[in-house]
Order: sequence, then C-alpha cells, then structure tokens
Amino acid sequence: MPIATPEQYRNMLDAAQKGNYAYPAINVSSMVTANAALKGFADKKSDGIIQVSTGAGKFASGLGVGNMVEGAVSLADHVQRMAARYDVLIALHTDHCPPKNVDDFLIPLIEESERRVADGQLPLFNSHMVDASNLPLKDNLDLCVPLYERMAKIGQMIEVEAGVVGGEEDGAAGSEDTPEEHLYTTPEDMVEVYRRMKDIDGVYMFAATFGNVHGHYKPGAVKLEPTILRDGQEAIKKEYGDDALFHLVFHGGSGSPQEQIRETLDYGVIKMNVDTDCQYAFSRSIADHCFRKYDEIMMVDGGIGNKKTGYDPRVYLKGAEQSMADRVGVACDDLQSSGKSIA
Repeated sequence: MPIATPEQYRNMLDAAQKGNYAYPAINVSSMVTANAALKGFADKKSDGIIQVSTGAGKFASGLGVGNMVEGAVSLADHVQRMAARYDVLIALHTDHCPPKNVDDFLIPLIEESERRVADGQLPLFNSHMVDASNLPLKDNLDLCVPLYERMAKIGQMIEVEAGVVGGEEDGAAGSEDTPEEHLYTTPEDMVEVYRRMKDIDGVYMFAATFGNVHGHYKPGAVKLEPTILRDGQEAIKKEYGDDALFHLVFHGGSGSPQEQIRETLDYGVIKMNVDTDCQYAFSRSIADHCFRKYDEIMMVDGGIGNKKTGYDPRVYLKGAEQSMADRVGVACDDLQSSGKSIA
C-alpha cells in the first residue's frame, strides 16, 4: 500500500492505543536498511514507522554530497515507492532533530511537504521529532508549539520530548553523563506539555522519559520506571478530564526487558524506537559472512577470491537485509503489533 495518509496514521495510533500495542519505529540510513524494515513489517503483517535522523540523511546522500536534507528526501522517496508494493501501512518519520538543526533540516523538509500538499500529494513525511529536551521546558515548547501549528495544517504530526534520554544516539540530546534526575519526566512537566499542545487542531506524540537510555547497556545499569508514564497520564486526566491522553513514545528501547516493554503498553506507549538492535543484526550478518568467507573475500596468497559468493556486496547485503528484517519481526512480536495491520 502507499504510505499512510494523515487520517490513516491517526487511525494507526488510535488502534494501537485501544489495542494495547505499539509500533516499532525503525531507523534507516540506506535503501538496504529501508528494504529490511519494510520486509520485517510485512512478514509480521504489522503496520510500522520508518524513520530518518539527521546523520542518516547525511550518510544516505553520500560522501560527495553530505547533505542531510537531500539524503532524507531520497530515502523517503525510496520508501514511498517500495511501500506501495507491500500490504501493510507505513508511516515516515524523522528522528531526533536537535534545535540547532531545525532551520537546516526540519524546515526544508516541512517546506517540501507543503509544496507536495499544495500540488495535491501527501506530505513527504508523516511526522517529525523535535528533540529540544536539553532545553528548559518552556524554551522547548516555545520552539515546538509553532512548528506543530504549522505542521498540523498539512496533516503532519510532531513528536516532542521532555526529560532526557541517556546515552548518545546519532546526535540525540542525551550524553553518558546525563544527571540521573533528568532521565525521569515529572507529572508536572507532562501536564505542562499537555496544556501547551492541547488547543492545536492536530495529533502529536510525546516522548516522556522514565530512565531509558540509548544503545545497549549491561543488566542493572539502567533503572527503568515505567510507572512514571502511568502517573503522567493520570495527572493530565485529573487536570483536563478523562478524554485527556498522550500518545507516548519509548526511546532507547533496544535491550530493554520484555516485561518492561509490555508494561509501557498499558500506560499508553504506541511507538518504540528500535535502532541499536537493528544495527547489530545488520552488522552481525556481515561479520559472519566475512569470517566464513574470508578466503573468498580476500585475494589471499596470490588467489583471486570469489566474486560470486564472496566479495560482491549484493551477497552479504542480502544476508544483512534478511537479518535486520528478522529483528524488526522480533520487535513487532515484543510490541504485540504482529498480525494487527489496519490496512
């Protein structure tokens, strides 16, 4: 099917919220990784979200161009074309745009979507994340609210974050030395986010933090407190009535225990970012190929190697694509979105 329309995207999020499941949000940086994400969703009959960061956009444009906007547009166009060959709904999203890149990454992409909508087409991306969580909350929302107002006019969603996700992920706001108290969003901050966003005629997603950290970490090194999400949802209902509700996002999901992933679904998480685990699955397959086929890849001791089964990139990239697609499938199972496409 084609990429989800704004209405279909809203229906996806509502279905997940009502059905207590969430969509894996898979970061891609190339046609191969995009194809892996699409195949993984389709294999599990799950709708899903494919996302592009500033770093991925720059990488996708190649060393000779190095332009994050051009690369993001190219990846989005590729996903738009390939998604039409599958029977699940896919939403396109940009991930972790920091304040410093709003003008040179986010705004050009919004402008591209505005041009497309004016021509009777869908927006290029369904949604964008502004990661201003390293700013005071007022400054964060002063930046995000006008962007949300603009995006809502063409049917786009925004994702905002309050509280800092630890670790580092492609320029994300967190760092290894993030103070522990900043890793947990307070109910008061969640109420303020809702207050500032509630009067805009649109849909948004909110990444509240509950101790989550980007990347892999050793057991016991991270203290997840999913009940923070529950308490925040209850706080906005108490303030604004039973219809008040966040579409919540879980960042730094790779390596999290399944029981805690499932617990967050009870509190309104409808999207979980899965990047590190997919990167590992992709690279692990290539490493395996290199170890097993070393003498075919390298021209050892005057040999000629083996182009067909050794060093032709298509050989090992096919394996990497399948390995990453399989990991996307695991995420669908973990988040209980498998078999629940609304397409």
